Amino acid sequence: MRSIIGLMAAIFLMTAKPSPAQNAGQILKFGLIADVQYANCEPSGSRFYRHSLEKLENCVKHLNNEGVEFTVNLGDAIDRDFLDLDSVLIRLNRLSAPVYNLTGNHDYSSLSDNELLYRKLNMEQAYYSFEHGEWLFLMLNTNEIASYSNIGGTKQEEELKAMMSRIKRTKSSNGATWNGGVGHKQLEWLDGLLSAAEQSGQKVMIFSHHPLYPPTSFSALNNFELLDVIGKYRCVKAVFSGHHHAGDFAYFRGIPMVTAEGMVETSDKNSFATVEIHGNKIVVNGYGRMSSRKFDLH
Repeated sequence: MRSIIGLMAAIFLMTAKPSPAQNAGQILKFGLIADVQYANCEPSGSRFYRHSLEKLENCVKHLNNEGVEFTVNLGDAIDRDFLDLDSVLIRLNRLSAPVYNLTGNHDYSSLSDNELLYRKLNMEQAYYSFEHGEWLFLMLNTNEIASYSNIGGTKQEEELKAMMSRIKRTKSSNGATWNGGVGHKQLEWLDGLLSAAEQSGQKVMIFSHHPLYPPTSFSALNNFELLDVIGKYRCVKAVFSGHHHAGDFAYFRGIPMVTAEGMVETSDKNSFATVEIHGNKIVVNGYGRMSSRKFDLH
């Protein structure tokens, strides 16, 4: 009898699915979404706005089945009408785990009160951070200084003029009206948190709507100011951004800079990912158009 029980136990151990903690030293798994950009309107070019709701529903089901511990939305939940945000949030709220949202440039459409947007997205403020174990996650707001983000008559308007003047002087390609940047106060906040993380031994991952690197016409207005701050610290292990729907990737001073492919593109292909943090690597498992990647942790 004991031998039969022992045999059954051995078979169970051989066939049982490993738990996340047993999965090659996996520490954490989270979901990643970029540029849902839903609108109740006809397609335009490669963007199929109405299809985004069904794609998001399928994404949510998959992330729930994967048992992610949270999901990061990199911004542009909607395309043009603030009233459409409720339709997106209904789907996002079906996630079993918390959602950490960023705003994108399209999210400010037909909106005069930025605080209303942050409240709807359950953001504690325009930019913020959260922790998970030894990891610190920083949520930048690259829409803080932008022509579309209601900064008329404020100090931020002067910062925007300075950024645009510098872009014109350096003949950079990122001076488009759909791009935004980060103000001096937010840069100081970022620098302070990274300095503290470096001293305490925390590992850091950064998220933004506008890409920082490689430089393109979709980059944040003051991407090089941000890179100067980020590049000082060895604690930064990866940066994830959206906005550029085609996706992109490069290393900056050894830091992987990932631009996630946008969900709104194409009629039939979805785009989202799970990101696994292991003891010695970061693994991006892309679905549909989202690229899969792997980086070593140093």
